[in-house]
Amino acid sequence: MKSINVTSEIGKLKKVLLHRPGNELLNLTPDSLGELLFDDIPFLPDAQKEHDEFANALRENGVEVVYLEDLMAETIAMNSGIRSKFIKQFMEEAGIYTIKYKKLVGKYLESIEDPKELVLKTMAGIQVGDIYDEKRDFEKTLVDLIQTPDKFLAKPMPNLYFTRDNFASVGTGIDLHRMYSETRNRETIYAEYIFKYHPEYCNVEKYYDRSYDWHTEGGDLLNINDKIVAIGISQRTQPEAIDQLAKNYFASENCKIETILAFNIPSSRAFMHLDTVFTQIDKYTFTYHPGIMGTLQVFEITEGYDPDTFEDLIVKEINAPLDKILEKYLHHPVKLIPCAGGDKVSSEREQWNDGSNTLCIEPGVVVVYDRNNVTNDVLRREGIKVIEIHGAELSRGRGGPRCMSMPLVREAVEWEA
Repeated sequence: MKSINVTSEIGKLKKVLLHRPGNELLNLTPDSLGELLFDDIPFLPDAQKEHDEFANALRENGVEVVYLEDLMAETIAMNSGIRSKFIKQFMEEAGIYTIKYKKLVGKYLESIEDPKELVLKTMAGIQVGDIYDEKRDFEKTLVDLIQTPDKFLAKPMPNLYFTRDNFASVGTGIDLHRMYSETRNRETIYAEYIFKYHPEYCNVEKYYDRSYDWHTEGGDLLNINDKIVAIGISQRTQPEAIDQLAKNYFASENCKIETILAFNIPSSRAFMHLDTVFTQIDKYTFTYHPGIMGTLQVFEITEGYDPDTFEDLIVKEINAPLDKILEKYLHHPVKLIPCAGGDKVSSEREQWNDGSNTLCIEPGVVVVYDRNNVTNDVLRREGIKVIEIHGAELSRGRGGPRCMSMPLVREAVEWEA
């Protein structure tokens, strides 16, 4: 079995990557919420219970669950060279440049013998108080004298439980992303090491790399089928990144992608990713947020030389209703189900709580938050099997079941001719 094999949004999910929320959530404060891209502070014990319920629901439906922190710990445990390289790079990306603090943080991290404990600490954040032994005196510098023990030298990464965004599985390869904010871009260091050094994943082809200049995130990419991906032009994904992705897909001998559909959606916190307003839940059935319909633009990107732009891409705007666009590429009629059945107030409320952010685990079977009861009832009436999980605390991070999961392996889908 390929370590990465995802050619649709709906094929039976066989293996998925999660991250169980940890102490990084304890290091959120009201003053840091905006910078760390949260609207509220989740209560960690309940968030962990909800996440465990999510993981168990997947296991009960035949899905193998692996955790980001475990894969990274396995990677670090392989040899001391990887461990030391990771610690050095982690400090650089955290912005620890003071010579004294680099030395002390490095010594502190090297002292953590258990690889998983080390990984979790880098995720949770490192404070001044972590690196000093209060029982001994030390030579105080000016930096020491003006810093307080609670000052973060390496800030926490509370968004890590949204594993969808760091990278995206496309066919048998991945896109390793440069993310929208400095806060979140540091998260991708774990995927970088896993896909560089872990024996199960080190040979996976990368179609994008976090070293690129343009930001893109996994919530904006949907695998429509093995030849078509949809990518959102959004608050988090730049059109330049999509152009580069297209060139890299078409240049790869192993990538089967022939067409990219670029969805230009409003740039806002509420519509941060394409999958917050549009997801696939069955072979020819999709959910969507009605609020995108008046402003949605769709562009087709294919391989070829355009003499007007001197680019090796052909880009055309597709002027048609969304259902007609999807029918054109799927060669089959489609059904669009609006969030909350289209009711304006209910759809806006439930879209804010990720009513459109469904995780399809096989055709016609989705995992959703129970709090979006209006949308869930609509889905049931449309013949969709709905698996509900609690999300009172998890949803405070503005992400749903799809955001919290990165499919690694799905079964192939047999499409109608």
